[in-house]
Amino acid sequence: MIPDSLRTFIRQRTPDMFALLEDLVLIQSSSYNKAGVDRVAARIAAAFEGDAIACETLPQSSAGNHLVARTAAVQRSKHQIMLSGHMDTVFPFDTDFNWYKEDAAHCFGPGVADMKGGLVAGIFALKALAAKGLLDAIPVTFVFNSDEEIGSGSSRELIRQEACRSLFALVLECGGRNGEVVTGRKGNIALNLDVQGQAGHAAYAGSDKGSAILELAHRTIAFETLNDLDKGITVNVGLVAGGIGSNTVAENASAKIDFRFPSRKDSAVLKEKIDRLGTRSSVPNTSVSYEITSTRPPMPVCAENETLFGVIAATAAEMGIDIAAEHRQGVSDANLIAAEKVPVVDGLGPIGDKDHSADEYIRKASLPERALLIAGSLLAGWQQMGR
Repeated sequence: MIPDSLRTFIRQRTPDMFALLEDLVLIQSSSYNKAGVDRVAARIAAAFEGDAIACETLPQSSAGNHLVARTAAVQRSKHQIMLSGHMDTVFPFDTDFNWYKEDAAHCFGPGVADMKGGLVAGIFALKALAAKGLLDAIPVTFVFNSDEEIGSGSSRELIRQEACRSLFALVLECGGRNGEVVTGRKGNIALNLDVQGQAGHAAYAGSDKGSAILELAHRTIAFETLNDLDKGITVNVGLVAGGIGSNTVAENASAKIDFRFPSRKDSAVLKEKIDRLGTRSSVPNTSVSYEITSTRPPMPVCAENETLFGVIAATAAEMGIDIAAEHRQGVSDANLIAAEKVPVVDGLGPIGDKDHSADEYIRKASLPERALLIAGSLLAGWQQMGR
C-alpha cells in the first residue's frame, strides 16, 4: 500500500519537480557536449543533497561523466534495486531547440521526454521515500549515464555491473502516449558503410567508372531489401555522404545504417547478411567495407518481466490509473540490463511524445504521477521480490 505520506510529499513538492526539470532541460547536453552533460550530472547530485543518498561521479575522458546515486542500504545488502536513466540528448550543441516552456497541460523542450522528465520523476521518488524514512532498508542504486543516445559505449560495463547485483530494474524512459510501460524491446545494430572508388573527371568517365556514389546506391538498395516487416525486422539507410562535385567521379562515399530485430536469432542472421553485403562491390574499381558502431541485444518479453509489470500495475491500480504493457520498437539501456537476465520494466518516465524532434513534450500531470508510481513500485517490489 502506498503510504499517504508519499502522496502528500509528491503533491507538496510538485513545483520543485518542474523547477528541476526546467533547470535540466536548459542545460544543453548533446551526447557529444561533455561539458553540458557534466553540468547535468552536477545539478542532479546537488538535487540529492540532504537526502541521505550518496552520489559518486565517475569521470570520463571524452564522454560526459556518469553519476551513480546509492542509498545507504546498498552497502548492507547482497542485492539491490536498479534505477537507470540517461542525461544526454540527441540535439547538437548548436541547435536552435534550446528552450523550455509550459502551457496548462504540457511541458516542451529538448530532452523533456527523452529523458530528463524520467530523471526528475526518479529523483523525486527517491527523495519522497528518503524524507519519510522508507529508504533506510531498501537498497537502491540509480545510474545516470551520459551516452545512451550514441550506444552507451562508455557506460555499458557500468550498467552491466550494476545489473548483475540487482534483483530487478526500472528504466525511466518516457511512458507511452496512453500510459504504457515497456516489457520488451527490439535489438539493434548500427553500422558505418564506407565505399572507396577511383576519382576522375566526369567528362572522361568510361564504362569502368569507379564511382563510390554509384556503388553506394547499389549497397543502399541491397541493404534496404533486408527489411522484413512480417518478421519485425527493419533496416534503414539513414545518412549518406560522398563526392566533391557534379563534375568529379566520387572517390569516397559513406552511409550510416540502422537495423532493428526482435530476437537473437534474427541478429545472427542479419550479421551474416551484413558481412556479405558490406564487403561486396558491383561497380568496377570500387571496394566496400563496414564497421559496426553499436549493438544492443533484444529485450524479450519474459515471465520475469511480466511478474515485475504485475507489481507496477497493482501499484498503478492503487493510484487509480491504468497502465498497459508495450513491446517498444526502439532500444534503451533496458536492453543491456535484460541481457544479464535481470527482470526489467522500462517506460516509467512521464507520458510524452515527439521525442527526437523540436515538438517534444510531456503531459504535466504525468510527472508527479510517475514519481509516485516509481516510489510505490520500489516499495512494493522490494517487499515482494527482495525479502
